[in-house]
Amino acid sequence: MAGTARAFVFPGQGSQTIGMGKDLADAYPAAAQVFEQVDTALGEAFSKLIFEGPEDRLTLTANAQPALMAVSLAAVRAIEAESGKTIADLCDFVAGHSLGEYSALAAAGTLDIATAARLLRLRGEAMQKAVPVGEGAMAALVGTDLETAEKIAAAARPGPDGDQVCDIANDNGGGQVVLSGHAAAIERVLALASEYGVRRALKLPVSAPFHCSLMAPAADVMADALAGTDLRAPLVPLIANVAATPCDDRDDIRRQLVEQVTGRVRWRESMESLGGLGVTTVAEIGAGKVLSGIVKRIDKSIEAHAINTPADVAGFVAAL
Repeated sequence: MAGTARAFVFPGQGSQTIGMGKDLADAYPAAAQVFEQVDTALGEAFSKLIFEGPEDRLTLTANAQPALMAVSLAAVRAIEAESGKTIADLCDFVAGHSLGEYSALAAAGTLDIATAARLLRLRGEAMQKAVPVGEGAMAALVGTDLETAEKIAAAARPGPDGDQVCDIANDNGGGQVVLSGHAAAIERVLALASEYGVRRALKLPVSAPFHCSLMAPAADVMADALAGTDLRAPLVPLIANVAATPCDDRDDIRRQLVEQVTGRVRWRESMESLGGLGVTTVAEIGAGKVLSGIVKRIDKSIEAHAINTPADVAGFVAAL
């Protein structure tokens, strides 16, 4: 399918909203079953939290991560049920932004939905516990490039008590780079940004400094958990966050999921990789439209759209 390939991409934390996925569950029994599976896996009425809130509980890292996966997989199951096709018939590659990589792997059959939910609950808890609240932070730089962001990170590391962590967390593309590390270093990033020509710098409303070396304790937790998890070869290749290249080897996937906790989300390079592999259409599956917007800014030749409502599902299936 060179030149006409399609990729499914799956959103990360920040795309969650109260009520997401409810219309899918109401419209499609296959989607409703996903929420039932996640409820059972987590041992609680988790879908009630997704559909009704409260928002402060849904946004907790340990809840937002499995919730977003559930909504993404509900949409995938709805598409499969309505089209009568499997994921391998529907797309050529999958990719996910941070936690979205677990959604991508569940969609591709590497993880079952219950296992993905439990791993994401554990991942969220471990990431939250890795750094005491208030000691870490993240900042988004808008209107810059990776090289400039790396210079800012290097300039922000030295502090009055010695060097602090300040790492590139996400190279999202479209002029957006996210930095993560010690709170004091991130404050220096915000103060330095204008000197380096950054159009806008803002501190992100997150509870921990994700995708930086401070997350090493969480990476250890996930290494132990994934070592005991049965992974199946994906039905379609994954474009992994840390390598930005196709991967379909189970051991390699396991390794990269551990590295991803502390490693950079190379989203810009991942989308460029898809373009190089002949992808002309990207469908963002699940809550929000963040990733489809970013894709359009990275490569205008790729058609990108979001699928998160019954109308979206129907339109996608009708166009197959």
